[in-house]
Amino acid sequence: MIKFTLYSRSYCHLCDDMLDALNAMQDGATRFDVEVVDVDADEALVARFDELVPVLYGDLAKPELCHYFLDPDAVRAYIRSVA
Repeated sequence: MIKFTLYSRSYCHLCDDMLDALNAMQDGATRFDVEVVDVDADEALVARFDELVPVLYGDLAKPELCHYFLDPDAVRAYIRSVA
């Protein structure tokens, strides 16, 4: 199963928008899980991401796929690379 990690915060409309847009990319052939991590629950995450949220990762060992707004091309490329 393909997995994404979305660094987010609870009062962030951009975060909600990115999650909705990412989930809309799922279809019968493309399924994935999204772990939503609240940056405000961890001071280290606040220090790292604070004003960048939302931040989307596919592989946490690699650079982010996008932040602020979903980059559908980057998401599709990531899906192709792991599928």
